[in-house]
Amino acid sequence: MKTTLITSEVGFEATGKHAGYLRVPHSAHRSAYGWIPVPVVSIQNGSGPTLVIMAGNHGDEYEGQIAVSNLARDLEAQDIRGRLILLPTANAPAAQAGLRTSPVDDGNLNRLFPGDALGSPSEMIAHYIETVLMPLADYSIDLHSGGSSLFYPSTLLRGQGYSPEESNALQRQQEAFDLSYAWVFTSGGGRDSTARTAMGAANRNGVINVMAEFGGSGGVTPEILHRTERGLRRVLHSLGMLPDYVPDPPHGTREVNTQGSIYAYHAGLFEPSKSIGDAVAVNEVLGLIHHPGTPLQAPEQINSPYAGFVLCKRAMAQVVRGDAVFQIAADAQADKVPQ
Repeated sequence: MKTTLITSEVGFEATGKHAGYLRVPHSAHRSAYGWIPVPVVSIQNGSGPTLVIMAGNHGDEYEGQIAVSNLARDLEAQDIRGRLILLPTANAPAAQAGLRTSPVDDGNLNRLFPGDALGSPSEMIAHYIETVLMPLADYSIDLHSGGSSLFYPSTLLRGQGYSPEESNALQRQQEAFDLSYAWVFTSGGGRDSTARTAMGAANRNGVINVMAEFGGSGGVTPEILHRTERGLRRVLHSLGMLPDYVPDPPHGTREVNTQGSIYAYHAGLFEPSKSIGDAVAVNEVLGLIHHPGTPLQAPEQINSPYAGFVLCKRAMAQVVRGDAVFQIAADAQADKVPQ
């Protein structure tokens, strides 16, 4: 395994609260010996687990970036037990540009793990997270949203676990986060995971991990931001890392399995006829694709091949063939979900 070229201004073994940057080397026309700053905060006090929380894995997903930044400001070392490592903008160039992918190398960070120590800046960041940060962690959380093109309600994503202990730990994190939905994967994961995502990186390192989708549409929804911040503090408390926090009563979470995504097959303007949470039947019309440039052309119908309900919906009206417009989920099957 190649040694990382990224250096950290923060010592992860140091007690107290420390903030600085991961220096990602990047030689460019404007800066021959330059580096890309990726913000990082480490808060450590006493004995306890290590939790890594990252946001900005995709740069146009904002609730997580705000929530992690608020945690970094609000928490002091004396507030916690254990070690909390925060990456508010893991793909910093993408976050600065407000784009899903990095404008430096077009890197989609959440499709680049395990990365490359000698690769592009995005590949180096993925490699650092997988080979330096994840080996430090007992738990990790990767915060996402639908970004510019999609919208999700507050939704936890998790595996089923590959031992009774891991299954129980994932269930406790789900209950602590207390989001509206929990998308439970029915396959994948484990130490032999080949996923090129941050979840795959955590699984390969034996880290108990969850992901979450919070809102999207290229904006910030205040209610979902509140659920994000509340959920993070509830998880910290459940791990014994935020002992003085008093959680409020849980709202309850609906466990689901995804049935699949529905795509546009024509270019035009997308008119949805379903909203988040609406029931969907097989072959039901979920929307239309209009063609204002040829106004006498009839719109195409979008029919569902799945039964269930709308978990995710496209935010943008303009579509081309291959754009996802809906994601359909159904209540989790009891025989496929650990209890």
